[in-house]
Amino acid sequence: MHKVIVLGTGPAGYTAAIYLARANMNPLVIEGQEPGGQLSQTTDVENYPGFPDGILGPELMDNMRKQAERFGAEIKRGWVTKVDLSKRPFTLQVSGLGELETQSLIIATGASAKLLGIPGEKDNIGRGVSTCATCDGFFFRNKKLVVVGGGDSAMEEATFLTKFASEVRIVHRRNELRASKIMQERARNNDKITWSMNRTPVEVLSDGQKVTGLKVRNNETGEEEVIETDGLFVAIGHRPNTAFLEGQVDTDEIGYIKVKPGSTETNIPGVFAAGDVQDFKYRQAITAAGSGCMAALDCEKFLEGEISTDWSQTLST
Repeated sequence: MHKVIVLGTGPAGYTAAIYLARANMNPLVIEGQEPGGQLSQTTDVENYPGFPDGILGPELMDNMRKQAERFGAEIKRGWVTKVDLSKRPFTLQVSGLGELETQSLIIATGASAKLLGIPGEKDNIGRGVSTCATCDGFFFRNKKLVVVGGGDSAMEEATFLTKFASEVRIVHRRNELRASKIMQERARNNDKITWSMNRTPVEVLSDGQKVTGLKVRNNETGEEEVIETDGLFVAIGHRPNTAFLEGQVDTDEIGYIKVKPGSTETNIPGVFAAGDVQDFKYRQAITAAGSGCMAALDCEKFLEGEISTDWSQTLST
């Protein structure tokens, strides 16, 4: 029987583990299928406080892990295949670890960026392919960039990237955009943004070190062409990693976990959510770490019997 289990080892999960371990809660942390979260696939991180010269994403996550372990957090490899949150203690089926029981649970399983699934894409993540303009736009000053997508996130990413890039080309597989009118107008009125509509990405090209272009197919003619670019930003949305919950925790229509405003409490007493799994707006390492701290403090108070369990009305919106 565990007092608390933390699912996920990104900034949210590790921060929660650090706070819980220092409070003598003896947390068990389950790494999941992507130890370190999205930062483990990132190169330079220059916007995390405390590192004036920047730090490599994997190194930052390794430091967080060591810090959590230093205070007594137990970290094990495995991923949850099934949960029963209908009664306490909660029961988790974990691949490689079997059945686990816990009095409380912090879900910090993050969200995964949707990818195009074309050749050269995954191979060049961190070498010109990115899913986060806020994270990586700074590295592309005076460069030509491509943004793939047609929704609000794509328009927002493209507009943001014009602060750094010399040119931003939006590639979309249809002739019409899904983005709201105000976001479309903002992008179309930006002189740095050009358009390649009705084009389907086929392959990411590189010289072995960095991205050099994006091969696309003209959906009208079937002809293929290469768009030269120094970087490719994929902006077709994110998928919160909540499928394993099987609807036992309240989520929005996309799958992001709903939490009580100003806290990390879910609709189930004793279950908390932190990081990108409940944050569709900011999705930054620093905000994830902050919510991990909140989850640990909320969890500690819950186990001490200080948190009210009447949240249903607050979570209805």
